[in-house]
Amino acid sequence: MAGIEFVPDEHGGVTVMRDGHPQSHVDVADPEHLVFEYVQHMAAAIDATFPGPDPIGVTHVGGAGLTLPRWVQATRPGSPQIVLEPDERLTAAVREELPLPRGHRIRVRPQLGRAGVAALKDASAHVVLVDAFDEGRVPADLQTVEFFAEVARVLRPDGFLAMNCPDEPGWRHVKDVVAGLLAVFGTFRGLTADGLRTSTNGEGVALVAMRDVMKGRRYGNTLLLASHRPIDADELRRQVGRWPFPSGVLAGAALTRRTNGGTPITDGDSRPSPVAPDPGTWRAR
Repeated sequence: MAGIEFVPDEHGGVTVMRDGHPQSHVDVADPEHLVFEYVQHMAAAIDATFPGPDPIGVTHVGGAGLTLPRWVQATRPGSPQIVLEPDERLTAAVREELPLPRGHRIRVRPQLGRAGVAALKDASAHVVLVDAFDEGRVPADLQTVEFFAEVARVLRPDGFLAMNCPDEPGWRHVKDVVAGLLAVFGTFRGLTADGLRTSTNGEGVALVAMRDVMKGRRYGNTLLLASHRPIDADELRRQVGRWPFPSGVLAGAALTRRTNGGTPITDGDSRPSPVAPDPGTWRAR
């Protein structure tokens, strides 16, 4: 099918390509086999927050090969999942080439992410995962404070947002996106052993990235997490450490220091994520 390719590899999986960009890696026989590092980081964030195997409600903004919906179904059977994927042609091709497992509750809606999230009910999702690209860049309208406010409305009190946010060394774009997340999720009130507490130090926001990306050595993916409640950074580090890519976690004050100087992005000044460098010869690891 023009523009869509399914490229098998030596790992027993298939990489879904759209217009020359790798979208997903899928192993139908083993849905717990995750290849892309940021997808592993998303799985680690879910494991750190909702250990399973109880079902959880997940909304995916961006579908492609439906890699994470398959993983959620394998690790938390019966989880109700909504996938917002506007490319109906891609979804049809994926369903034909890479069938979904029996008994799944994965529902793909042919909607853009922003409109699809706006149509969801309040407190209807444990997790909202944003992994959406248009010509290799995260769409502008999925990185604004207005969008994050919609996600905050859709999330349950114990839920979290996870979004893939690629950037160049220096994190100029990531800093602004983090500032937007802090504006929406950075202050919360909750009961502790000492009574009602208000937090403004960014405990509800965290970042996960491979160490060379964390050190600013190259363009790469960062996974940004945001929650209505403090993120357990220690448990997140333990779960991230179970996967093979050397990765790090920034949370709380450490994250706010590293991303100091960012300005929240609004709908009026939104922009897509930076253009990725030419990958040359890519290879699924």
